[in-house]
Amino acid sequence: MMTETRAELLKVLGELSQECPEMRMGQLIANLATLTRGAAVESIWDAEDEELLTAARRQLDVFRARRSCVA
Repeated sequence: MMTETRAELLKVLGELSQECPEMRMGQLIANLATLTRGAAVESIWDAEDEELLTAARRQLDVFRARRSCVA
């Protein structure tokens, strides 16, 4: 069953992909897992959807802030 959190995470991942199209999906997920759980191999496995969503929203804010500073 698709949870509301997962649906929102997928939406934000799409927005991140738009903001940073040069990054592959695996890179996006690995970066988010590292932001949530640190730079350990198990971070990708252990990260919860809620944690990834929080990290994805923060990362999206960073990308958008950078773009607005350049514009």
